[in-house]
Amino acid sequence: MGALALAACSSGGDSGGSGDSSATSSGTSAAATATSGSDGATASSDALQGSWITTSGGKIVALVITGKQAGLFETGGSVCSGTAGEEAGMRMIHLTCTGGSKDRVTGMVDSVSKSGMKVTWSGKSGEETYTKAEGGKLPSGLPTASLGQ
Repeated sequence: MGALALAACSSGGDSGGSGDSSATSSGTSAAATATSGSDGATASSDALQGSWITTSGGKIVALVITGKQAGLFETGGSVCSGTAGEEAGMRMIHLTCTGGSKDRVTGMVDSVSKSGMKVTWSGKSGEETYTKAEGGKLPSGLPTASLGQ
């Protein structure tokens, strides 16, 4: 039986000079500040915060949102980083993925609750429904038995 470990990576290029007190991390990346639409973006996007899990094509997809920063990890596939927040009254996620994958580049959050989030991606992934992962554990009900074999 395999274990899933998630880690977020930073480019190490934090300037630390953005003065953004709404971010929950100790620094703010240039990508996070470049696409933020307003200083109040995280206030209306607090519901997006956390770790979200889904399966796609037999692979686990983890979307992690902290402050305005977002990361997406697909087992055996893409690693993406970018931003999440409100733009023009819509909750949006913008990612850049390793290997040039375009499956999940721009996502619009259609709905979000304490336990689930529906995102429509502009790439071939289309609409995906994520379940919130609490305490670093995978949510129950995911078809993980066939993964890692």
